[in-house]
Amino acid sequence: MSTSSFDRRILDAFPSFVVRKDLSKRVKGNALVPTYVLEYLLGQYCSTDDESTIDDGVQRVLDILRDHYVNRSEAGLVRSRIKERGRYRVIDRVEAELNDKRGAYEASFMNLGIKKVEISSDIVKRHPKLLIGGVWCIVDVQYQLEEGASTGPWYVDTLKPIQVANFRFEDYLAGREQFSVDDWIDVLVQSMGFDPQFFGERDKLFLISRLIPYCENNFNFIELGPKGTGKSHIFSEFSPHGILISGGEVTLAKLFVNNSNGRLGLVGYWDTVAFDEFAGKTKRVDKSLVDVMKNYLANKSFSRGMDTQGASASFAFVGNTRRSVPYMLKHSDLFEELPPAYHDSAFIDRLHFYLPGWEVPVIRNELFSEGYGFIVDYFAEALRHLRNLDYSQEYTKYFELNRGLSERDRTSVQKTLAGLLKILYPGRDADRDAVEKLLAFSMEARKRVYDQLIRIDETFERREFFYRSIDESDSEKGAPCHITTLEERQYPGLRGDGLSHHEEEDPAAEQETPESSAAGGAGAAIAGSTAGAAGAAGAVGAAPPSIEPGSHILIEENQTGVSFKRLFGPCLAGAAHVEICDPYIRNFHQVKNLHELLQVIMELKELTEEVEVHLITREADGHDMEQEDLLRQVAESFAAAGVQLTYEIKNDPSLHARYIQTDTGWKISLDRGLDIFQAFNRRDAFDLQSTLQEQRRCRAFEVTYLRVDAG
Repeated sequence: MSTSSFDRRILDAFPSFVVRKDLSKRVKGNALVPTYVLEYLLGQYCSTDDESTIDDGVQRVLDILRDHYVNRSEAGLVRSRIKERGRYRVIDRVEAELNDKRGAYEASFMNLGIKKVEISSDIVKRHPKLLIGGVWCIVDVQYQLEEGASTGPWYVDTLKPIQVANFRFEDYLAGREQFSVDDWIDVLVQSMGFDPQFFGERDKLFLISRLIPYCENNFNFIELGPKGTGKSHIFSEFSPHGILISGGEVTLAKLFVNNSNGRLGLVGYWDTVAFDEFAGKTKRVDKSLVDVMKNYLANKSFSRGMDTQGASASFAFVGNTRRSVPYMLKHSDLFEELPPAYHDSAFIDRLHFYLPGWEVPVIRNELFSEGYGFIVDYFAEALRHLRNLDYSQEYTKYFELNRGLSERDRTSVQKTLAGLLKILYPGRDADRDAVEKLLAFSMEARKRVYDQLIRIDETFERREFFYRSIDESDSEKGAPCHITTLEERQYPGLRGDGLSHHEEEDPAAEQETPESSAAGGAGAAIAGSTAGAAGAAGAVGAAPPSIEPGSHILIEENQTGVSFKRLFGPCLAGAAHVEICDPYIRNFHQVKNLHELLQVIMELKELTEEVEVHLITREADGHDMEQEDLLRQVAESFAAAGVQLTYEIKNDPSLHARYIQTDTGWKISLDRGLDIFQAFNRRDAFDLQSTLQEQRRCRAFEVTYLRVDAG
């Protein structure tokens, strides 16, 4: 496959530390090996765009896996090979423990199936994670049977964790400087294995937010949402410094400290401890574990017995939701799926970031990238280096938070913002607009937590989330920029703060002016302000039954409940002639959008009448025959239904206008044309998004309704 100019830039900026992201699938086969293990090997042989070198490197990695990776079904054969040869190299997950009676360390191999393997104290001291959770390693194992020996015949000769040997932060920063922030975000998304073209700006920030626990100490993250959105992937496959455990399979001794031997638990050895399948109302949870966890989440310390110990591990909780967002907002709260012991205001208040999983696309094959990205182990080292740096006060040069926020609110916002700045602007070069975007996004993530606390515990009072702009001398402060969540804007009758949108605002609260509502400026594009989609468009941002000339609506990224019928229906009703100008009716999905608009026109017209529709679009680059063939098929399909489609394909690069105009005097200006929906799986006949536009997630776009002379 040819290398794009973007991929070429990535290769040039980070030589030897990037790999084509589709290769790990190519070599994985039946090997149950984390992605970071595979990419470590691929990085040794395939960090290039030369196809012959890549093919040779892939074959080399396949040979290594074939000869040294231990498949459980062939463990007996590998053990025999070690015995017969006396010494053999394997790739396996190794865990060590101290044999108190012998005063020696013994290793166990997950796939090889051998235990009580002699391992030297020096190896364990160099790699303490062997003692808790285990580490994927390349190991030389010896077999030597001695009569009368107090130990088994197995010995660990050499052991090397599968990790990048060297990382220079200065080189990482130099590479980062070669990309704009938008391009850098795409580098990161590709490094996570996804194709950036299928994700909007807000989606990309959500994906990147999953990385914050790796670069920010003691960050408390939760993601709840539908199945299949890749919630646990980052915590199971992405970094050798994180560990994913089932939410119901952890004990106090394993997580914090074992009182019987004083051994420190997972929090002492891992940067991130993630809990998979954390949701589930019927799960039984150890109440004492929850109590110790709450203290750790709040104070970075834990106590079992007499001693109090501290740790820096971040916690991530991921789980599935069963209900729709409107249902949860009306009948319960967004934490409703948590086990009762965790559905507790004291626990929830300690969470810094709630990622709304319902806004993340369900992972499909076409979403995966074939471009270049970091060897994940290299990027994991960059994130680990950033844990030692403090970016939490970077925003104070430009903004201040509402002083009425609690200390936990402020800490949550600061830690989220710090993590995002570390990932996106590691060189501390974010300007005011960039900081504002990320600050608004960070505040929304914490507000989502606090809005639910008000529902769960009546002792929590309503609190305003806003920030102000300040100048360098701090002599003047701007109007407050209020923050709301997308679900709060989309369903204003089900407000996340427990108040109906009909209720009075607190008179004591600072009054919001139209200017301050929209003053989020660039920040509103990501987190939104109260003047966002809920303006003229009503609850879902779609057009009301009657439209006033000059009205203007904004639809936000990831918003749902929008359809062509709601947006355009009131203007199309009664029209006998409709002109559509959209230069991007080229690819199949764009022609399909046109097809769906014609369906709306067909539904609205009188049965005995016909409507003439004329399309003006631009010629596709190199695909003109396919484009014309698709349009011809659409025209033929509607001809017998009373909608007569004609089309004009112009070879005119200057054609940029996007509008719908009717002979009844309406002109609808569309900044994105008809391509307003995010990609979804059109091949799944049972996916509601295939048949109901209201179920699709939108791109951000604007619509303006004008009256012109009918003719």
